[in-house]
Amino acid sequence: MKPKSVARIAVLLITIAFSLTQTTAGQQPGPAPRRVAIRAAHLLDPASGQRSDDVVVIVEGDRIAQVGSRLPIPSGVETIDLGRSTLLPGLIDVHTHLTTQSEEYYADTFRRSPIDAAVRAPSYAGRTLAAGFTTVRDVGAGEYVDVALKNAINDGVVVGPRMAVATLPLSATGGHGDLNGFSPYLRFQAFSGVADGVDELRKKVRENVKRGADWIKVLAGAGVLSEEESAGAPQYSQEELNGIVTEAAMWGHKVAAHAHGAEAIKRAARAGVASVEHGGLVDEEGVRIMKEHGTYLVPDIITDVFILEHGAEQQLPAKMIEKERSLRGQQDANWSRAVKAGVKFAFGTDAGVYPHGQNARQFALLVKHVGLSPVDAIRMATTNAADLMGWQNRVGRVAAGYFADLIAVTGDPLADVSELERVRWVMKGGAVYKDDRTTAGTAPSK
Repeated sequence: MKPKSVARIAVLLITIAFSLTQTTAGQQPGPAPRRVAIRAAHLLDPASGQRSDDVVVIVEGDRIAQVGSRLPIPSGVETIDLGRSTLLPGLIDVHTHLTTQSEEYYADTFRRSPIDAAVRAPSYAGRTLAAGFTTVRDVGAGEYVDVALKNAINDGVVVGPRMAVATLPLSATGGHGDLNGFSPYLRFQAFSGVADGVDELRKKVRENVKRGADWIKVLAGAGVLSEEESAGAPQYSQEELNGIVTEAAMWGHKVAAHAHGAEAIKRAARAGVASVEHGGLVDEEGVRIMKEHGTYLVPDIITDVFILEHGAEQQLPAKMIEKERSLRGQQDANWSRAVKAGVKFAFGTDAGVYPHGQNARQFALLVKHVGLSPVDAIRMATTNAADLMGWQNRVGRVAAGYFADLIAVTGDPLADVSELERVRWVMKGGAVYKDDRTTAGTAPSK
């Protein structure tokens, strides 16, 4: 047979095979996405601050298809009637540590291994989801356990929120992320984020990205739960922070900067970080720089309250408790000043310093101590948090095309924001993970 004839036959056979494949696919379509209608008395839209009544949300698969007041429910569609409840979008915490939880300082530091962290993390993730937090940004974990947890949740093996993870926090030698105050002969066999100088830091950024980081976390200044003398002193130079942000951007990643102190905050904001975590000692110049750069501030009050109430029983060194007490006396006024100046705020709690699942306690604290309105506090944990994460078209609102991440409470959170501490129904991606009839943290209903 001539080569041209062989070629023509081959083309003919490929064409027939393709046609048969298309015909078979047309005759045997995959299953249609599951459709569910959710009915509730009210829906709060954080973006507008408006409440709609007699609301119906139509969900197809893992996305919201339609939302409206008195929306007709198509025949045959499963209906979940939440009665007099108020619906909200699933909440977002942009500062969590789902792989750890503080219990007793020396046991936490010396007696538990990364294996303990990996075993316990699914429980913490389940509690967080049951509390109504369907999305988190996890900003620092050892041994890349956060990457494994995120993957297990995405694969449906573990119940938990959507996660964006930061892996190993970058720390200066002797800084907040280094182990200080002990014998120089003490060694740990572990992956480390400790690095100094622009070249070392750029390499650490690349290593974290390689291992699965969605964000880069840098400890730009001192902290409370570490043995440095200061709670807020800067620990990286301007050049080092510039290098971190530039390198992260080259790989398509944003940077979150831990910083309590005024100078550390200013250096981080000038470098172009997306968010400053904590930020309790921000001064007027820092407020101006953050506003100019569009830097988010992520304050955490619940951790301060918890450390002052329980630090002694957790055997925290007295130095740490005193640093916390000093911060607590200054930061509310500084945060309030930043709010009034128009700095953008997102909701982050440092979950893991206090027990997981209590994240929503911070809403009332923000209203009481910082002077936010309930709707502004709720925006921090929905539209603002989604914007910071770059997920503003996926989460943070109840709208067509968004993930079907919804929560329900009994009362009106605009009248009493502590209602968010009593979430009674949780849907993530179209699956119900908690309601009045089921146990939180179990497998979703299908």
